[in-house]
Amino acid sequence: MTPAPTYIIDSDVFISAKNGYYAFVICPGFWDSLIHHHEQGRVHSLDRIQQELLAGREDEDLVQWVKNDVPDGFFLSSQRAEVIRAYQEIMLWVQRNPQYVDNAKAKFATEADGWLVAYARVKGVDVVTNEQPRPEARGRILLPDVCNRFDVRFHDTFAMLKSLRVRFDFAATT
Repeated sequence: MTPAPTYIIDSDVFISAKNGYYAFVICPGFWDSLIHHHEQGRVHSLDRIQQELLAGREDEDLVQWVKNDVPDGFFLSSQRAEVIRAYQEIMLWVQRNPQYVDNAKAKFATEADGWLVAYARVKGVDVVTNEQPRPEARGRILLPDVCNRFDVRFHDTFAMLKSLRVRFDFAATT
């Protein structure tokens, strides 16, 4: 039997969730499910993503969730020798790739996406992102395209929730 995948989540998943379908006041079960599945060893993110999320406004729900509700160990360290080596390989590919314009390469170098792919590649986990592949893109380096290049599996939020068998039940409040 194939083990169930472990997921590492991109910042766009958290940000889109809090701004849309899974806003904290609408669907607290989404956020609870992330913590539950983290405790089962199935859901994580990276320290680089944590930094991006904490760059938001102090009074924002997502910043408060990261600071107060996310358990230790949810955001894994990207500072492991094998992850750093994989990241260097990814960045070398990005910098040498004539498809992408210099601004796209520079922007990619400042974001967490390369670290997500490096970690996922080394640890054999799946990336969760809302981005869609666009292999012809020149002005932006998209996470799924880098995942494809380095044989890293990726999914969207709905595929992850379905795989984890997450179910949100209605509960009336008075």
